[in-house]
Amino acid sequence: MVNEPTKRFEATKLRRVSDAVVSNFVKYGVCPPEMHLLTTRGRKSGFLRTTPVSVLDSERGRYLVSPYGEVNWVHNIRKDGFATLRQGGWIELVSVLEVDSEEAGAALKEYLEHPRSAIVGPYFEAPPEAPVEAFVAEADRHPVFRVVRSTTIRI
Repeated sequence: MVNEPTKRFEATKLRRVSDAVVSNFVKYGVCPPEMHLLTTRGRKSGFLRTTPVSVLDSERGRYLVSPYGEVNWVHNIRKDGFATLRQGGWIELVSVLEVDSEEAGAALKEYLEHPRSAIVGPYFEAPPEAPVEAFVAEADRHPVFRVVRSTTIRI
Protein backbone atom coordinates (compact mmCIF):
# COMPACT_ATOMS: atom_id res chain seq x y z
CA MET A 1 0.00 0.00 0.00
CA VAL A 2 3.04 2.27 0.29
CA ASN A 3 3.48 2.84 -3.46
CA GLU A 4 -0.20 2.92 -4.35
CA PRO A 5 -1.68 6.37 -4.99
CA THR A 6 -4.56 7.40 -2.78
CA LYS A 7 -8.02 7.33 -4.26
CA ARG A 8 -9.78 10.55 -5.12
CA PHE A 9 -13.40 10.92 -4.07
CA GLU A 10 -15.92 11.02 -6.92
CA ALA A 11 -19.67 11.41 -6.44
CA THR A 12 -20.62 8.70 -8.91
CA LYS A 13 -24.15 7.46 -9.48
CA LEU A 14 -23.36 4.30 -7.49
CA ARG A 15 -22.08 6.42 -4.57
CA ARG A 16 -25.25 8.55 -4.58
CA VAL A 17 -27.48 5.46 -4.64
CA SER A 18 -25.53 3.77 -1.83
CA ASP A 19 -25.65 6.99 0.25
CA ALA A 20 -29.44 7.10 -0.24
CA VAL A 21 -29.80 3.50 0.92
CA VAL A 22 -27.54 4.04 3.94
CA SER A 23 -29.40 7.29 4.75
CA ASN A 24 -32.71 5.46 4.94
CA PHE A 25 -31.30 2.91 7.37
CA VAL A 26 -29.79 5.65 9.55
CA LYS A 27 -33.02 7.66 9.43
CA TYR A 28 -34.87 4.76 11.02
CA GLY A 29 -32.07 3.87 13.45
CA VAL A 30 -31.09 0.56 11.81
CA CYS A 31 -27.35 1.26 11.76
CA PRO A 32 -24.14 1.12 13.80
CA PRO A 33 -24.08 3.62 16.69
CA GLU A 34 -21.46 5.86 15.03
CA MET A 35 -23.52 6.43 11.86
CA HIS A 36 -25.52 9.67 11.64
CA LEU A 37 -27.12 11.87 9.03
CA LEU A 38 -25.31 15.20 8.90
CA THR A 39 -27.44 18.12 7.69
CA THR A 40 -25.83 21.42 6.79
CA ARG A 41 -27.15 24.55 5.09
CA GLY A 42 -25.75 25.03 1.58
CA ARG A 43 -23.24 27.87 1.58
CA LYS A 44 -24.50 29.25 -1.75
CA SER A 45 -28.06 27.96 -2.18
CA GLY A 46 -29.17 28.03 1.45
CA PHE A 47 -30.91 24.67 0.96
CA LEU A 48 -30.46 21.92 3.54
CA ARG A 49 -28.04 19.19 2.45
CA THR A 50 -27.88 15.78 4.15
CA THR A 51 -25.19 13.12 3.94
CA PRO A 52 -24.39 10.02 6.02
CA VAL A 53 -21.28 10.35 8.20
CA SER A 54 -19.49 8.27 10.77
CA VAL A 55 -18.96 10.25 13.99
CA LEU A 56 -15.82 9.53 16.00
CA ASP A 57 -16.47 9.26 19.75
CA SER A 58 -13.23 9.18 21.71
CA GLU A 59 -12.05 10.03 25.20
CA ARG A 60 -10.81 13.38 23.82
CA GLY A 61 -14.28 14.29 22.50
CA ARG A 62 -16.55 13.84 19.50
CA TYR A 63 -15.30 14.54 16.01
CA LEU A 64 -16.69 14.88 12.50
CA VAL A 65 -14.03 13.54 10.12
CA SER A 66 -14.03 14.02 6.36
CA PRO A 67 -12.22 10.93 5.05
CA TYR A 68 -12.86 12.05 1.45
CA GLY A 69 -11.24 15.46 1.82
CA GLU A 70 -12.74 18.85 0.99
CA VAL A 71 -16.27 17.70 0.14
CA ASN A 72 -19.35 19.93 0.10
CA TRP A 73 -20.43 19.33 3.70
CA VAL A 74 -16.98 20.53 4.84
CA HIS A 75 -17.36 23.85 2.98
CA ASN A 76 -20.91 24.26 4.32
CA ILE A 77 -20.01 23.56 7.94
CA ARG A 78 -16.99 25.86 7.75
CA LYS A 79 -19.28 28.70 6.71
CA ASP A 80 -21.93 28.17 9.42
CA GLY A 81 -20.11 26.37 12.23
CA PHE A 82 -23.16 24.31 13.09
CA ALA A 83 -25.20 21.39 11.76
CA THR A 84 -27.58 18.66 12.87
CA LEU A 85 -26.86 14.99 13.40
CA ARG A 86 -29.77 12.57 13.12
CA GLN A 87 -30.05 8.92 14.02
CA GLY A 88 -33.41 7.23 14.30
CA GLY A 89 -35.84 9.45 16.16
CA TRP A 90 -33.16 11.69 17.68
CA ILE A 91 -31.82 14.95 16.28
CA GLU A 92 -28.76 16.59 17.75
CA LEU A 93 -27.98 20.25 17.05
CA VAL A 94 -24.19 20.65 17.12
CA SER A 95 -21.70 23.49 17.02
CA VAL A 96 -18.27 22.56 15.69
CA LEU A 97 -14.74 23.96 15.48
CA GLU A 98 -12.09 22.85 13.01
CA VAL A 99 -9.10 21.47 14.91
CA ASP A 100 -5.39 22.00 14.31
CA SER A 101 -3.22 19.39 12.59
CA GLU A 102 -1.90 17.88 15.85
CA GLU A 103 -5.37 17.13 17.22
CA ALA A 104 -6.59 16.16 13.75
CA GLY A 105 -3.74 13.67 13.31
CA ALA A 106 -4.63 11.85 16.53
CA ALA A 107 -8.32 11.83 15.57
CA LEU A 108 -7.57 10.53 12.06
CA LYS A 109 -5.48 7.68 13.44
CA GLU A 110 -8.27 6.71 15.82
CA TYR A 111 -10.82 7.07 13.00
CA LEU A 112 -8.96 4.46 10.93
CA GLU A 113 -8.61 2.01 13.84
CA HIS A 114 -12.13 0.80 13.11
CA PRO A 115 -13.74 -1.55 10.59
CA ARG A 116 -14.72 1.53 8.54
CA SER A 117 -11.09 1.65 7.38
CA ALA A 118 -11.97 -1.02 4.81
CA ILE A 119 -14.07 1.61 3.02
CA VAL A 120 -12.23 4.87 3.71
CA GLY A 121 -8.68 3.51 4.05
CA PRO A 122 -7.82 3.87 0.33
CA TYR A 123 -8.39 7.64 0.63
CA PHE A 124 -5.51 7.92 3.13
CA GLU A 125 -1.79 7.70 2.42
CA ALA A 126 -1.02 6.45 5.93
CA PRO A 127 -2.13 2.91 6.84
CA PRO A 128 -4.08 2.43 10.11
CA GLU A 129 -0.99 1.08 11.89
CA ALA A 130 1.15 4.15 11.00
CA PRO A 131 2.34 6.48 13.78
CA VAL A 132 0.39 9.62 14.64
CA GLU A 133 3.01 11.78 12.89
CA ALA A 134 1.99 10.28 9.53
CA PHE A 135 -1.61 11.34 10.16
CA VAL A 136 -0.53 14.82 11.30
CA ALA A 137 1.18 15.21 7.91
CA GLU A 138 -2.05 14.15 6.22
CA ALA A 139 -4.37 16.36 8.32
CA ASP A 140 -4.50 19.16 5.73
CA ARG A 141 -6.20 16.75 3.26
CA HIS A 142 -8.81 15.39 5.72
CA PRO A 143 -10.61 18.14 7.69
CA VAL A 144 -11.57 17.28 11.27
CA PHE A 145 -14.14 19.16 13.34
CA ARG A 146 -14.62 18.82 17.11
CA VAL A 147 -18.19 18.98 18.41
CA VAL A 148 -18.04 21.70 21.05
CA ARG A 149 -21.70 21.97 21.99
CA SER A 150 -24.74 19.85 21.34
CA THR A 151 -28.42 19.68 22.20
CA THR A 152 -30.41 16.51 21.57
CA ILE A 153 -34.15 16.37 20.97
CA ARG A 154 -36.54 13.50 20.29
CA ILE A 155 -38.76 13.73 17.22
